[in-house]
Amino acid sequence: MPVNDTIAAITERVVARSKSARTQYLDRMRRAAEDGPRRAHLSCSNQAHAYAAMGDDKDALVAERAPNIGIVTAYNDMLSAHQPFKDYPDRIKNAARKVGATAQIAGGVPAMCDGVTQGQVGMELSLFSRDVIALATGVALTHNTFDAALYLGVCDKIVPGLIIGAATFGYLPGIFVPAGPMVSGLPNDEKAMIRQQFAKGEIDRATLMKAEMDSYHGPGTCTFYGTANSNQMLMEFMGLHMPGASFINPGTPLRDALTDAATERAAAITGLGNAYTPVCDILDEKAIVNGLVGLMATGGSTNLVIHMIAMARAAGVIIDLQDFADISEATPLMARVYPNGLADVNHFHAAGGLAYIIHDLLETGHLHEDVKTVAGAGLSNYATEPKLSGDRVNWEPGPRATLNSKILRSASEAFQPSGGLKQLSGNLGRGVMKVSAVDPAYHSLEAPARVFEDQEQVKAAFKAGTLTEDVVIVVRYQGPKANGMPELHGLTPVLSILQGRGQRVALVTDGRMSGASGKIASAIHVSPEALDGGVIAQVQDGDIVRVDATNGVLEVLTPGVTDRPITHPDLTANQSGIGRELFDIFRQTAGSADTGAGVVV
Repeated sequence: MPVNDTIAAITERVVARSKSARTQYLDRMRRAAEDGPRRAHLSCSNQAHAYAAMGDDKDALVAERAPNIGIVTAYNDMLSAHQPFKDYPDRIKNAARKVGATAQIAGGVPAMCDGVTQGQVGMELSLFSRDVIALATGVALTHNTFDAALYLGVCDKIVPGLIIGAATFGYLPGIFVPAGPMVSGLPNDEKAMIRQQFAKGEIDRATLMKAEMDSYHGPGTCTFYGTANSNQMLMEFMGLHMPGASFINPGTPLRDALTDAATERAAAITGLGNAYTPVCDILDEKAIVNGLVGLMATGGSTNLVIHMIAMARAAGVIIDLQDFADISEATPLMARVYPNGLADVNHFHAAGGLAYIIHDLLETGHLHEDVKTVAGAGLSNYATEPKLSGDRVNWEPGPRATLNSKILRSASEAFQPSGGLKQLSGNLGRGVMKVSAVDPAYHSLEAPARVFEDQEQVKAAFKAGTLTEDVVIVVRYQGPKANGMPELHGLTPVLSILQGRGQRVALVTDGRMSGASGKIASAIHVSPEALDGGVIAQVQDGDIVRVDATNGVLEVLTPGVTDRPITHPDLTANQSGIGRELFDIFRQTAGSADTGAGVVV
C-alpha cells in the first residue's frame, strides 16, 4: 500500500527542510565509510593495545578478516531494565565466535533511573544525561577498531543518547539490543489510586511502600507505557531492533535467542560482506516519520517529542513540533496502554503488539515500507514476530487480528481518529499536550493562574488548602537552562485530586511531565522558557490563562502582561549539590525544548 497523501506531504516537508543538513551529514558518513575496515588504519602498536586482553580471539582480530563488533553497554544493576545486561557481553562474544566474528566491550555509558530521582535533586541531571551518554558512546567508538556495534540500552534518556552516538558514527552498522519488560505486578491503575490515597493522608507510608514494591518488583522495564517502552517501540518502527525484540521478558529462552540473532546479524551487515547496512542509511527522513507515526498510534511518551528532535538532528534530519502535531492528527490511536488505559505492555504484546500495529498501518498507508532496516529492506520485516525453533529464532507473520479489542484495535476501528498529541501556541510560547488520556471535557480551560517556581510550592499550596477554585497551575523556571528540565511527576497526585473534587485544572510549565501525567491537561515544554525570556516569566497570580488543546491555543488574556519587567528569581540553589556543579556548561549552552534541548546536537 503506498503511503497516504498526508504522510507523504509531511515527509516531503521534512526532506526539503533537511536537505542541507542531511547532505552534509551523508557526505561525512560516505567519506568515513570509504576508509574501509577501521582496524586497517591502526599501527601494530595500536592494535596490540586493543587486543591485549582478548585471549583466544587475538588471532582473528589480527587477521582483520573477521568482523569485530563493539558492544556499547548501559549496564548497571540499579536500573531494573538494565540489570539483565550483565550477562549479555559473554553471550554476544560466544554468538560472534560461532559465525566467525569477534566482539569486545567498547565502553560503558551512564544510565540513571528517573524512577529513583523523581522529585529529587538528581532529576535535574536526567535530561542532560542523554548528551553525556552520546559523548560516552563517542569515546567508546573512538578506538576505531570496530566493524559494527551493538547498543545495549532501554530506558528514558539512554536510548536517545545511544542513537545520537550511533548516528554520529553512522558509517558503522548498529543494532539496538533490548532486555524486555518485567513481568506484570500490581496493576498500574491500582498503584496510581494508592498514591492519591497517600497524598490525601488516607493511608500510611508502609502501605504506599508495599504498593510500590509490588509494582516495581523484578528485572526488566517498568510495565507502563512511559518513555522506556516508547523507546523500544521506536526502535522497531525505525528498523534498529531485530523484529519483535521489544517486549520479550528477560531471562527467557526467546530473549536469549534474540540477542544471539542480533549478534549474528551485526556480523552479517558490516562492510566486510555484501549486505553493508550502516546506521546512516537507516536513520533517514522516512524512518523518522515512521517513528513519529508509531509514537502517535501507540500513545507514546511526550518525552520523545524532545528526544526525537535531537535524535533526528544527529542524522541531519530537521523535524518541528508542527510535524508531530500534523502526524498526530493523521494517525489513529490504536492502543490503550497505561496511562492511556488499564493494560500494561505485557498485555499489549499478548494482544498482538507491534507486529499487528505495523502491519495494519502499512496496509492503511500510514507508514513508509520502502526503508532500510537492520533486518533487511522494508518495514514489513517488522510485521513479523519471533518464534523459537530449538535455540534459534524464526520469524513468522504476526497477528492480523487483535486478540483483545480493549487494548489494541485496527486503524479503521481505532480508539480515536488522532494520536492525541497537540501543539499549543500563543503569546505564552509553544508547547505540547498529550490528550489521549485526558477527558475531552478538560481539553480547554480559561481560568486564573496560580504561579509557582517549583513543584514543592504547589504541594505546599495544596496542603494549605489554598487551591480550591478552577485554576491554571503555572510552574516555571523548570526549563533546561534554569535547572535541567526535571520531570514534575510529583504533581500528578495533587492535580488528580483537585480534578477529582470537581475543579477544572490545567498545568502550564516550561518543564517536563510525560504521558504518565495521565488525565490532567498539561501544556508542557513551553518555549521560550522563563529563564530565556519567555512570557511565562511575566505571568502573575490571577492573570487569566487560556489552555485550549482543541484549538491549539496557549495564551495569557490579561492585558499588559508582556509590558511587565522580568525579574528572575535566585536560582543559585540549582547550581550545586548532587553533581549539579559539573553541569553548569550544559545549563548555559542547552537548546530550547522545541529544538530538542540539546547540548551536543
